[in-house]
Amino acid sequence: MGGPTQPSARRIPEATVLRLPVYQRILAELVRTNVTTVSSEQLAALAKVNAAKVRKDLSFLGSFGTRGSGYDPTFLITQIERALGVDRNWPIAVVGIGNLGRALTNSQGFASRGFNVTGLFDVDPNVIGEEIRGLRVRHMHEIASLRSTERPAIGVITTPGWAAQEVADLLVQVGVTSLLNFAPRVLNVPAYVHLRYVDLSIELQVLGFYRSRQDETALDEEAEGDQVPIMRSVGLSAPTDLA
Repeated sequence: MGGPTQPSARRIPEATVLRLPVYQRILAELVRTNVTTVSSEQLAALAKVNAAKVRKDLSFLGSFGTRGSGYDPTFLITQIERALGVDRNWPIAVVGIGNLGRALTNSQGFASRGFNVTGLFDVDPNVIGEEIRGLRVRHMHEIASLRSTERPAIGVITTPGWAAQEVADLLVQVGVTSLLNFAPRVLNVPAYVHLRYVDLSIELQVLGFYRSRQDETALDEEAEGDQVPIMRSVGLSAPTDLA
């Protein structure tokens, strides 16, 4: 493989950004099985997208594939991790140390991807002062007085919905511009703040929608003597054999 040709700076579409971690995980598994070359067609089949989409997604990172030979998985992982920013360490503050906050704090997944929990906050007097993985839980209002050296790059909100907006305001006040919100509340933040939501109840409702439609289709097609169609993955293009 020759050296990569870096493209001029340009915006990467969000849909591409969402697929990059999928490619990264697939490539990591290929490396673990000693695969040294992967084609766009092979990667597309594993990611359940078409090969043209894979090539377009990877073109945003640079030009480093070899026509007829494919990609070096290890090198491609490096390029994807660089694009995703996980080749660096990002300090994270978790606000809301209930069951979910504790689970995230104790998760090895954050650290393995370059995200290190460095601050824990809550308002419950029974929780404040507790030590979790070497970190002392501090009162949420201490966020307002964080020094620049203590400031997290990302704030993770795991509070009840009624408290989430105040937490977001406090984090933005000290200069945190990336927020991950698990609370069941739509937040108002400045336009320059990157805000993402993780709502498991919404995901379950989406699955419930498709599950109910699957049952309805099953009843209709059972009457016609046909088989129930395979449910397609939400958020991913259908495999070519299902199109």
